[in-house]
Amino acid sequence: MDSPLLLGLFSGSIWQIIANTSAFGKFILIVLATMSFVSWAIIFRKWRLFKALSRENDTFSRDFRRCRKVGDLAGKAKTFKMSPFSAIYRAGMEELMQLKGQKNEAGGLRESVVELNGDDFEIVEMTMERASTEAFVRLEKQVIFLATTGSAAPFIGLLGTVVGIMDSFWAIGERGSASLAVVAPGIAEALVATIFGLGAAIPAVVAYNWSNNNIKRMNDRAYAFILGFLAKARKEEA
Repeated sequence: MDSPLLLGLFSGSIWQIIANTSAFGKFILIVLATMSFVSWAIIFRKWRLFKALSRENDTFSRDFRRCRKVGDLAGKAKTFKMSPFSAIYRAGMEELMQLKGQKNEAGGLRESVVELNGDDFEIVEMTMERASTEAFVRLEKQVIFLATTGSAAPFIGLLGTVVGIMDSFWAIGERGSASLAVVAPGIAEALVATIFGLGAAIPAVVAYNWSNNNIKRMNDRAYAFILGFLAKARKEEA
């Protein structure tokens, strides 16, 4: 059996309700529609971004595991412009080279191999973790809007619902009748505001959780990559 709501949506009656909504009710609907539109734009953008990042991270991580030396990817890393792993790797290599350069200068530019100690590798680790934090802070941009929409949209819709119900009671007092014809417009306006509020909030909440899960999983993999980088670098120094 067809739902009355779906029949209303496709028959055009819901657009008539919106057209006859009060100015404040229309303002509420415009705010909710804007929040929903922006949320869907962010969702689509994040979906494309995470897909591209996952592909580059997988490729870069696989190439790094195949390398014999930690510096073998120094030139190729620049081609992975989107990958956080590449940014973390470049930060680690830059710090590693700077530390070796400093030790060479302190040793009078000796031809002997410069060995790094545990403190040096701790500095490299902190540098890579800082690069990781910066990369993931950029990934978290706009995600907060999804959280805001998910938490605020139902309450904004509820505000429109309350105003619609108040209009119904006002109409009852003005006309001295509680017939369906009197209360129906206000109730319909209230329900439309509820629909818009939930329609904006539900996808935003789902997308927010999905984005956070992707970022957390990628962050865990980045930390594992840092450990792998340090392990390989320490083996070369041993």
